[in-house]
Amino acid sequence: MNSTIKKLVQTQDSIAPLALRIPAGIIFMAHGAQKLFGWFGGYGIEGTGQWMASIGLEPGWLMAAMAGGAEFFGGLAILLGLLTRPAALVLAVTMVVAIVTVHLGNGLFMANNGYEFGLALLAMSVSLVLSGSGRFGIDRLLQQKG
Repeated sequence: MNSTIKKLVQTQDSIAPLALRIPAGIIFMAHGAQKLFGWFGGYGIEGTGQWMASIGLEPGWLMAAMAGGAEFFGGLAILLGLLTRPAALVLAVTMVVAIVTVHLGNGLFMANNGYEFGLALLAMSVSLVLSGSGRFGIDRLLQQKG
């Protein structure tokens, strides 16, 4: 296995990341599905793209596809423990963009559309960037084969 791939799948033999991977994966996948497919009360890619354009994230359709794709497919990768570190890094960047462009001006609390939920997802993502998938992830199997 080449050294770049080894670094991407490197993880520790711990079960602790599983406690973050499961809820983070489910939450990110659900939010991505709202943006991409309109599931769970979302607006789909067209509606999300129009909203993103309205707040200055242009082109809106592309921004919706990027955010929705990062959340849905990144969430799936995290849930499976596959390429956890790069997926979590992409999701961390996505959360920073969401916090800065949408939530920061509203203060901390979710009741005011604040950034507390985004901050919690950012912390989960950063933790997974640092830890990797742990014992019960596909990355661990790949690491053992290498």
